[in-house]
Amino acid sequence: MARRQNDNNDLLMEDELTAAFLDDSTPMGIADQQPSEPASTTQQSSDDDWDDEQMQDMPGMLAVDVYETKERLYVKARTAGVNKNDLDVSISDNTLTIRGTLSSGEESDTENYHIQECYWGEFSRTLALPVPVKEDEVEAVLKDGVLTISFDKVKQETVKKITIS
Repeated sequence: MARRQNDNNDLLMEDELTAAFLDDSTPMGIADQQPSEPASTTQQSSDDDWDDEQMQDMPGMLAVDVYETKERLYVKARTAGVNKNDLDVSISDNTLTIRGTLSSGEESDTENYHIQECYWGEFSRTLALPVPVKEDEVEAVLKDGVLTISFDKVKQETVKKITIS
């Protein structure tokens, strides 16, 4: 359990420490949003802030790498443990969406978790591709727990001189 001392020599419990970094309007895992005021001065932490039902409704965020070569654009994502039948990959208007489900194979006789750090459940990622691609010329491969999606890039015309009349 994470603990540290504050100025009053009181110990901060794990929930209070978490509340210091998150406010109610920020879903867990989104680090680029900054609260307008420190959370410790604007709200109190309680067990009711995040109940199990709310957490199940929030899909996990899939981490991706996006890079290009001269001819192709690549999107890679770690999807270890995900069956290809549990993946849904789609593209529309140069926007790629990857959705899936990671099943834990949870034991039905589990009574109490002592440590639960792995994410299990639905995940999703939607991203605007940085360059125009040929949406009908796409290849998706799942190998060794890595999903690799590659697209042929749309060749941009060379710069044309426009005459002004």
